[in-house]
Amino acid sequence: MEEAVMNDTKLSSYREWAATPLTGSPRYSVVIPAYNEEWRIVPTIGAIATHMSALGEPWELIVADDGSSDSTVELVDDLGLVNLRLLIAEKNGGKGSAVRRAVLAAKGDIILFADADQSTPIEQFEALADELASGFDVVVGSRAAAGAEVANKSLSRKIFSAGLSLIVRGLFRVSVSDTQCGFKMFTSDAAHLLFRRQLIDEFSFDLEILYLAAKFELKVTEVPVMWIDAPGSKVDAAKVAVEFLRDLLVIRWNDLRGRYEADNHPLGQDDLRVQHVETTYTV
Repeated sequence: MEEAVMNDTKLSSYREWAATPLTGSPRYSVVIPAYNEEWRIVPTIGAIATHMSALGEPWELIVADDGSSDSTVELVDDLGLVNLRLLIAEKNGGKGSAVRRAVLAAKGDIILFADADQSTPIEQFEALADELASGFDVVVGSRAAAGAEVANKSLSRKIFSAGLSLIVRGLFRVSVSDTQCGFKMFTSDAAHLLFRRQLIDEFSFDLEILYLAAKFELKVTEVPVMWIDAPGSKVDAAKVAVEFLRDLLVIRWNDLRGRYEADNHPLGQDDLRVQHVETTYTV
């Protein structure tokens, strides 16, 4: 009986969020990068929207499509959710590009970036938010921290992750043990500082963001999360390893040249078509 009442409350909260435009600034922004995600984007949106709406705080959802060639854009658009903004890139620019564009368009005080495959379930949101509330600027969901629950992770990905961690800790000032988990939370000030300076658009953008967080002496911590290796992953471990090693050098070179000392991107929705912009926020 109690569970049924709780489910009814969640459904009511979701329906209100889905149909009623926000009248003030959102407390939370949830950002999802998407590239050819037609098979899972709708269930992911449903899970995230149901959980976030039940928290009782104003929030917005931003799906940043990265030039999908399937029906991802049409499926998201057809949902007609008034507090969802769909950002559409004309061509594929890389996951880092999609995340940056969405983060710089976000209006929330707290910004979460979450992968479209929901490898880390949205139910982990509160654990990261608690750390942010205690004074951290950046909170990283971690598959390597003590207490993390990891399921179905392939041997190649385990070896890849362990190797990356050793390299990052040895050559960079990044202290977290898992730089690549697609579940990270930022205060809006920290997010805008970091993503306006970001230069890498591909897989290694996470590492660059955390390198910049250390460079600018932001308070960073990691939280153990539940993680499930979702089927249909687009990560080619061998290819990504080569790109990652290359980007380590690129990040160092960019820093030596002073390319992180000033903003490289404006706030807002540059180079995008934006749908569902009828939602207005009154500050």
